[in-house]
Amino acid sequence: MQVHLTTTSDPGGRHVAKGLAKQPPLTFTPRGGTRRADGGSVDITVDDAKAYQTFEGGGASFTDTAAWLLKGSGALSDAARAATMKRLFDPDDGIGLAFLRNPMGASDLARFGYTYDDLPAGRTDPGLKRFTIGHDLAGVLPLTAEARRLNPALKVMAAPWSAPAWMKDNGRLDQGRLQAKYYAAYARYFVKYLRAYQDHGVPVAYVSVQNEPTCCIGYPSMRWNSSGLARFTKDHLLPALRNARLSTKVLALDWNWDRYADFAAPTVDDPAIRNHPNFGGLAWHGYAGDVTEQTRVHHRYPGLAAYDTEHSGGRWIPNQQREDMRNLIAYTRNWGSSWVKWSLAVDRNGGPHQGGCDNCTGLITVHHGNGAQGAVDYTVEYYTMGHLTKFVRPGARRIDSTASATVPNVAWKNPDGSLALIAYNDTAATRHLTIDWHGRKAGYRLPAGASATFTWQRAT
Repeated sequence: MQVHLTTTSDPGGRHVAKGLAKQPPLTFTPRGGTRRADGGSVDITVDDAKAYQTFEGGGASFTDTAAWLLKGSGALSDAARAATMKRLFDPDDGIGLAFLRNPMGASDLARFGYTYDDLPAGRTDPGLKRFTIGHDLAGVLPLTAEARRLNPALKVMAAPWSAPAWMKDNGRLDQGRLQAKYYAAYARYFVKYLRAYQDHGVPVAYVSVQNEPTCCIGYPSMRWNSSGLARFTKDHLLPALRNARLSTKVLALDWNWDRYADFAAPTVDDPAIRNHPNFGGLAWHGYAGDVTEQTRVHHRYPGLAAYDTEHSGGRWIPNQQREDMRNLIAYTRNWGSSWVKWSLAVDRNGGPHQGGCDNCTGLITVHHGNGAQGAVDYTVEYYTMGHLTKFVRPGARRIDSTASATVPNVAWKNPDGSLALIAYNDTAATRHLTIDWHGRKAGYRLPAGASATFTWQRAT
């Protein structure tokens, strides 16, 4: 059994002391012997006969901010960018990120507002003759294509923050509602985006109708009500995808657990939507509500896939390592098939950004415009994500493992038959783990506040 360990040296769980550090291997022995008598012992039984959802990948977003920092800002040389991309996406020499959720147009983590069909005030383009993905050709698209080259298993999701301003009732990217007379044109807007990406060698597997419907003031955003979302999805977007012969699947909600009833249930409860070949399930954010909502919905609709598509790291979080590990484990133990953070990269000031989050963090920090120009810092979020993505490959199945409040954990079986157990010591004391599997056991002393991934292969 191989062990990879991550520890931090500060109360905020951000200063990485050991990052995915390989430890001396363990050996399974026949079950038996004397059980430890101290209160620090935790027994975890892994049962690969009980399988749950399929894992599709973990990752983050090539926001305009991230793409510009990596490719457009001049901060990184070609060699430095290539090395960084390899550490992010290569399954063997990096952490194997395999899921990107890219904004369709600007978000708060962008240098300015834009869509793919921007016009001067007072002009409209219902035929979408001015549509162009020119903005993305400079960074987002070539970096996404490079990520797919490094990891052919990578899947791409797209999510809009706003329709073009001329389609909206307030004529602005910030807030406003999509006018009903442009529902059909907006569905064609999606199709043109998806075809353009496909033509450049980047098929988009999933798309949501709207990032966080109604949120937020101060940056590109758009207001919806539940009936509008359901109507646009059913009568316009799904038929447009079907007629265009695109395999892209629509994910409902793309917001927090506590918003399901208001913004997703009317869509999901409609069998004509739920059973459509281009409908793919639910996208969840982890900022509010309870993760067990994912399990509640799963029990109602067992065939509906769940994807955890955004939960940013940030300086408001008391302990980033604890937050990440709790999320990783809770999301996937509640049927999540992905774990996606927010911006892949930010600078040391959490930007560039326009409104919105001014203290978000990413998997990497790219230094630009300071004395460390060109340096890339790999944050604790890089390592916590790596505990999943480096060892659990797309196509893996979650398998049963003993739940624990002191050492939360989740287990997986990869397509090649190898197994992985991810565990986090959520206490202030070292815990002795006993990992039981097929009548054999292995022991390990997991330091306080440490993350570990245990991997092994059945002997042949």
